Amino acid sequence: MNKRKLGLHELYGQDPEMADDLVFGRRCHPLSRRGFLTGLAKMSAVLGATPVFADLMPAGLIPATLVNETKPFRIEGKDPGLIVLNDRPLNAETPPHLLDDDVTPAKRLFVRNNGHPPVDPDRRTWKLRIEGEACTNPQSFTLGQLARKFETVTYQLVLECGGNGRAEFHPPASGNQWTLGAVGCPRWTGVRLADVLKACGVSEKAVYVGYYGADTHLSGKPGKDTISRGVPIAKAMRPESLIAWSLNGEDLPLHNGYPLRLVFGGWPGSTSGKWLKKIVIRDRVHDGAKMGGTAYRLPCHPIAPGETVPESDMCIIEEMPVKSLITAPRTATLHPFDKPLTVRGHAWTGSGKVDRMAISIDFGQTWRQIRISEPVNRHAWQHWEVQLQFPQRGYYEIWARATDDAGHAQPMVVPGWNPKGYLNNACHRIGVRIG
Repeated sequence: MNKRKLGLHELYGQDPEMADDLVFGRRCHPLSRRGFLTGLAKMSAVLGATPVFADLMPAGLIPATLVNETKPFRIEGKDPGLIVLNDRPLNAETPPHLLDDDVTPAKRLFVRNNGHPPVDPDRRTWKLRIEGEACTNPQSFTLGQLARKFETVTYQLVLECGGNGRAEFHPPASGNQWTLGAVGCPRWTGVRLADVLKACGVSEKAVYVGYYGADTHLSGKPGKDTISRGVPIAKAMRPESLIAWSLNGEDLPLHNGYPLRLVFGGWPGSTSGKWLKKIVIRDRVHDGAKMGGTAYRLPCHPIAPGETVPESDMCIIEEMPVKSLITAPRTATLHPFDKPLTVRGHAWTGSGKVDRMAISIDFGQTWRQIRISEPVNRHAWQHWEVQLQFPQRGYYEIWARATDDAGHAQPMVVPGWNPKGYLNNACHRIGVRIG
């Protein structure tokens, strides 16, 4: 980290505090034309190559090669390349280059915990209870009973934390400072939530479903929920909304909800409750832990950065926005000038599908439309790949931008500020050196 800060100090002539802000994307510091030209030689020295299209580079933009710090930490059952953001509770994200698989391996799926997982849960004795004000036939099921009574299905579904990208907001938003890696798209196997709810009786009063898990609160207080969220009944009844016990054909990893969890593709990961013990069919919007205040809510109307928002003006997040990720090459790659560079990644959206994919190598001045695959099912991510040739040797940034079938495109800058730093879907960019 010290080496990076030194490079930025030399590059921009800023004090240490300013350099820290630049590293983590907390400021876009305007530079004069003269200051930029003076800094270009220093920037080239730090990057190891002169930025091509430097005259098109937005003032104050920190080169992508310098932005992301990675510090591996070992988590049992997980790839050693995952980056731990917090260890109490454990939260860890996956660097983009480790998300290159079409189907995310269990070992590379991010970890998002609100409390401590249950100790040594036993799938053979685990029970799920369905009840609530709008449930007409409350029942309990073991995992074996779920598998026998209902059709087993498999869907590949994107799971993404609502705060993925939080680290780029300024003023800084509270919470784990996710960059890009709180996302994955494994294959989930289980039963349709709708089938189970129907068997337990869904009255005409039903408005919402909520969940309760077996994780324990950090305080250690018994009976205190860490998180208890839910979704409207219409989302719960979608065919791809699952009660899942398997990830890619194996038991769920402990930190990803073993032995049983919910999976709601296209909505914030907080709705997909882990260590699932109880589902309630509500006659009102669920009021469990982290369903109120600013938790998983956005201002109902645009606000100025840093503005205080009354709770009554906060709206629950539902569908996630269109987004894309460059998974190859790894940022800071050195590639020979005389060979084409293969660039690939994924794109996804909370509703419908991604319709168009574009790449820029000149800081967004021009965009090349590229082919993107169809999703294997609703709420699965889509894959894209392109061969790039560069006009000359030097430093480039590759920017990726997805557009969904409703015409919503990723912004090139961080979208509207909100108190908790949710739903940042700005274009992903990486730096490469062509030489």
